[in-house]
Amino acid sequence: MEGAVDPVRDLDVVELELQLADLETVTRRLDKREKTARLQKEKAEEALEVMRRVRDHLDAGEPVRTLALSEEERGHIHELYLLTSHPLIVVVNVGEGDAGKPPLEAVVELARRHGGDCLAISARIESEIVELPAADRREFLASVGLPEPGLDRLARDAYGLLDLITFFTAGEKEVRAWTLQRGGTAVEAAGVIHTDFARGFIRAEVVGAEELIEGGSYLAVRESGRQRLEGRDYVVRDGDVVHFRFNV
Repeated sequence: MEGAVDPVRDLDVVELELQLADLETVTRRLDKREKTARLQKEKAEEALEVMRRVRDHLDAGEPVRTLALSEEERGHIHELYLLTSHPLIVVVNVGEGDAGKPPLEAVVELARRHGGDCLAISARIESEIVELPAADRREFLASVGLPEPGLDRLARDAYGLLDLITFFTAGEKEVRAWTLQRGGTAVEAAGVIHTDFARGFIRAEVVGAEELIEGGSYLAVRESGRQRLEGRDYVVRDGDVVHFRFNV
């Protein structure tokens, strides 16, 4: 922006533009709701009060994500789809020599003030990794002093910020990864794959991915007692390999 590299300024400008867009959205909806409040349901005044708080927070130059709201209060503004209510990760594009270093403290601090996380990634390095054969990527990463691709860190940080986990289904022909909200149960995980799995759920046969890799086969982990039978209320863990039994 403006012919110079200044990530602090750029982040401030982007956040300001998003806040102004949200402020316009809330103000417009609030004006409309206040005119028709008497005709609405009993919780109309409660919803109006939440929107007034959000409006004042935005007007003070703060994003919605930094405003303390209960789940019920957030429900009153959910349909507005406010941009600054979403979790934030600031990704700083750095030179190849800075890819393994922490981001500038000024950017990290600004990201924190906006209620978000921050990490540094070199777009040039990531583009080179994608073009390399898979067998050569580890050696290339070692040559630039990185333990893993930056996109892997971004994906992991994003999952953590969104409170998501990954579970697997694995057969002879295919292994697939599935996304589930942390705290989700076995029957909810079954429903992620197909609604029939959840409707006819009988049980889940569960083993950790590392245990399955170490054992080498389902037979081996069964014989060693490491595969567990779990019911519909079992809370799925990150990295679980699950085989669902169901009947419809």
